[in-house]
Amino acid sequence: MRMNRRHFLTATAGAVAGKAVPWTSQMSARADEESASLPRPSSAQLVWQDCEVGVIYHFDLPIAAGRFAANNMVRERLDPNLYHPTRLDTDQWIEAAKAAGARYAIFTATHFNGFMQWQSDLYPYSLKYTRWRNGKADVVADFVESCRKAGIRPGLYFSTHRNVYWTVWGHYVDWGKGRGTAKQAAFNRIAEKMTEELCSRYGPLVQIWFDAGVKTPEEGGPDVLPIFEKHQPHSVFYHNRQRSDHRWIGNEQGYADYPCWATMPGRAGEVSHNRREWRPILGTGDPTGTYWSPGMVDVPLRGARGVHNWFWKPGQDHAAHSLDALVKMYYQSVGRNCNFIIGEVVNQDGEVPQGDISRLAEFGREIQRRFGRPVAEVAGVGQAVELELPRPQRIDHVVIMEEIAHGERIRRYRIDGLVPGNRWQRLAEGQSVGHKRIERFAPVEVARVRLTSLHSIARPRIRSLAAYAADV
Repeated sequence: MRMNRRHFLTATAGAVAGKAVPWTSQMSARADEESASLPRPSSAQLVWQDCEVGVIYHFDLPIAAGRFAANNMVRERLDPNLYHPTRLDTDQWIEAAKAAGARYAIFTATHFNGFMQWQSDLYPYSLKYTRWRNGKADVVADFVESCRKAGIRPGLYFSTHRNVYWTVWGHYVDWGKGRGTAKQAAFNRIAEKMTEELCSRYGPLVQIWFDAGVKTPEEGGPDVLPIFEKHQPHSVFYHNRQRSDHRWIGNEQGYADYPCWATMPGRAGEVSHNRREWRPILGTGDPTGTYWSPGMVDVPLRGARGVHNWFWKPGQDHAAHSLDALVKMYYQSVGRNCNFIIGEVVNQDGEVPQGDISRLAEFGREIQRRFGRPVAEVAGVGQAVELELPRPQRIDHVVIMEEIAHGERIRRYRIDGLVPGNRWQRLAEGQSVGHKRIERFAPVEVARVRLTSLHSIARPRIRSLAAYAADV
């Protein structure tokens, strides 16, 4: 949404609308007209990018059963009745997302073991085949309801590239060796029906996340995209070769490279993360790319002190990332035009550990302290946009957001501040902006801030230029 003067003054006390300087770039009028051909996000991608921070919850039958292999890689079909978490409460889970300031949350509806944590008859390995809660439980439904009560957008993750019940490993049955077999065809139909159940039963979802992607029919996999598009037309799909509404950033360490663009090369049908054109630039994107696929930066909360675990294991409470580390990751993900999603564990009893909730709450409070209330903020169109502060004062951050509904237009920019003596001083300069770019600098007293687009491929459209005093 473009922020006009009235909205801005209502939302941000003391802020003053800036002045947009007419666009004077040397690019031709024809090039400006051709900006309509720029890759742009769908409405679902816009919603997802505005969410900025998410939490993904990992729980599966092996955890409930006490099988604590690294990141849940348990190649063992278990008795479903070993699923009996005594204190599972999805409202308690969502406390962690609320505490972190997350706007969306994801649940592993089924993970590598293939156990379905919803009511399903597709094969006898679901909550329906347990004595837990008399076989009537549906954790997916509970999770979605908890999200909606908390004002958080729900999403679902499930795996078709590993499913121990069906001996799927590396996308194909018989531990990766069964491509093209009758058993593979049977599993493909199961995967399609799983997709239909999860996409059709629980209302609108912010996204469906196929772990490590899902193979297409041409690759010997299930035909899931039409099912998703039928039941979740306003959701984000992640991902297969036909469609990748966002991309993995290429690491699980909590950072994107810089600069980081939301566009990638190719078009539908050739957007695989493993393609030669994509793999080397997952961390940066491609400023000349023709396909909109912004970065997703993921990290397990328990990823410090020699641990890197998306799932709960006894004795790892010490492994949560520090507050300073999480804040740094925020700057290097959200502040670099990406989403930031934090992996949260659920313990054997079905609870999120209180220590994790406390750490996420520290993170949420610190991000709110730094960026919850700007000193001043403005929107504008043009090569230069100026922001006048209510009074001269010290600031240490400037946050820029483009109106990405019109595409990424800025290629290089400079930020200057009007310092005492009526002199413009350079505060920062950089390349990509996109959804959000956070610039941090030593505290300096300014009366105005000016954003200059040094190079753009179409008329710059600034959704927000905001100044903050976070470190002073």
